[in-house]
Amino acid sequence: MTRREPYLKPKLLTVLGEGYGWDDFRHDALAGLTVAIVALPLAMALAIASGATPDKGLITAIVAGFIISALGGSRLQIGGPTGAFVVVVFGIIAVHGYDGLIVATLMAGVILIVAALCRLGDWIKYIPSPVVIGFTAGIAVIIAASQISDALGLTLAKAPADFIEKLIALWRVRATLSPMACAVTGTSLAAIFALRRFAPRAPAFLIVVVAASLTVVGLHLPLTTIGGRFGVLASSLPMPRLPSASWGEIRDLVPAAFTIAFLAGIESLLSAMVADSMSGRRHRSNAELLGQGVANLASALFGGLPATGAIARTATSIRAGARSPMAGILHAAFLLAFMMLLGPLMRYVPLASLAAVLIAVAWNMSEKAQFAGLMRGPIGDRVVLLATFGLTVLVDLPTAIAAGVIMSAMRFVHQVAEAVAVRRDNQPGGAVTVTVVGPLFFGVSHKLSDALTPAPAGAVVIDLSLAPIIDASAGVMLAEFAAKSRAIGRPLRLIGAQDQVAKVLIRQGVLRGFEPGPSGVDRFDWVLSPAA
Repeated sequence: MTRREPYLKPKLLTVLGEGYGWDDFRHDALAGLTVAIVALPLAMALAIASGATPDKGLITAIVAGFIISALGGSRLQIGGPTGAFVVVVFGIIAVHGYDGLIVATLMAGVILIVAALCRLGDWIKYIPSPVVIGFTAGIAVIIAASQISDALGLTLAKAPADFIEKLIALWRVRATLSPMACAVTGTSLAAIFALRRFAPRAPAFLIVVVAASLTVVGLHLPLTTIGGRFGVLASSLPMPRLPSASWGEIRDLVPAAFTIAFLAGIESLLSAMVADSMSGRRHRSNAELLGQGVANLASALFGGLPATGAIARTATSIRAGARSPMAGILHAAFLLAFMMLLGPLMRYVPLASLAAVLIAVAWNMSEKAQFAGLMRGPIGDRVVLLATFGLTVLVDLPTAIAAGVIMSAMRFVHQVAEAVAVRRDNQPGGAVTVTVVGPLFFGVSHKLSDALTPAPAGAVVIDLSLAPIIDASAGVMLAEFAAKSRAIGRPLRLIGAQDQVAKVLIRQGVLRGFEPGPSGVDRFDWVLSPAA
């Protein structure tokens, strides 16, 4: 995208400006209905896995899904609650309560809006693949583990948030295992995978959940249902409200807010790129972040969960023939209709069938092929992948992401530093020419220092013509060498610096005490003047 393009302009306005007709609406309506049928059981299941009530997932899919499509930068993005948030949301609710989650989501919305205004959407794409695949696979493992209790019908008053402690607690109540729940979960899982194999266009999740509900009600099976645990679900959207929070609570929620914003940004832009690859279109990354920010603000005000772009639902919508953001808007409208008409019936849904849905989701989001591919890659990528995965499962997501990004950055710095060459060529009379080939930054400052050691007896020429960039650390090193050279009267000449390098040297005062050399200022030729 060029700078002249309206980088925050919603794609919906672009589509309407190009002309939107009845045939487009018909295709979008069919796609919206298709993806709404997929999203209905999934939104409830994700909310339950997050430690919230099922209606919170529907509220999120309706409110945030509408705004993401209306204000986002992708033509075909479908938004709502996703598996990536399950771990984070569960932890926030466990520590700060549901109002704490609302506050953190509101703050995340503001962070995303600021990120969009600062054009940070172009930066998120630099997150390394081993980090993204590592934490995504880790989240998949945690989601699957969170469903063991409902999948097996175990009686567990409250599952610990810690992964290892959760497994220990589940093992302790293994005697409460319900063969009936196991049968429903196993049958539901088998049906989901069979439908995906032999009838890929069928709404597998909805078919399985409806069939399980009819079976449990018709046969009066003794299984825990949504109504048994959560009561009757609301059949309309609540009125928006602002939660109350002290400054101390807000301060404590800042890390959680940044985690939500980071995940929302990452997953929404990944989903937008998937939509681009499937449709041949291009999204506006910063407009997408703006839409995500407003959507999370609105979702929180209505009591919903954090939201982002949903890759699987977006792909479903595109395959169903979606042509514009109207498909996502209509998907939200259909979900609202389902909520209003079917709300009382949802209490009959067995939790075992929703556990099967989430286990299938975890299996799909585990990035099996990508994980295996990275494990065949360089050792550095494997270390980052396994560290991010392990920390996600055993510690927490923010720690995993921070560690993965830092490890990747350090590895990249090392690789770039190894690729940079600093050559020392001895000249007659003890003179030396030092040529830098590659970026001159803190990671290679030691190479330049080594090239100037031992100190030359004669004049020194430092050729920067092959250094595309320089950072402050290298500038400081050059300034120190210039000061030492001036103090002992050693001739020093800097030549060939490109524009960025020249600007940094001038800004940092490295050229203080230098005079134009024989080639003139226009060609960057500076000679150290003798000390006064």
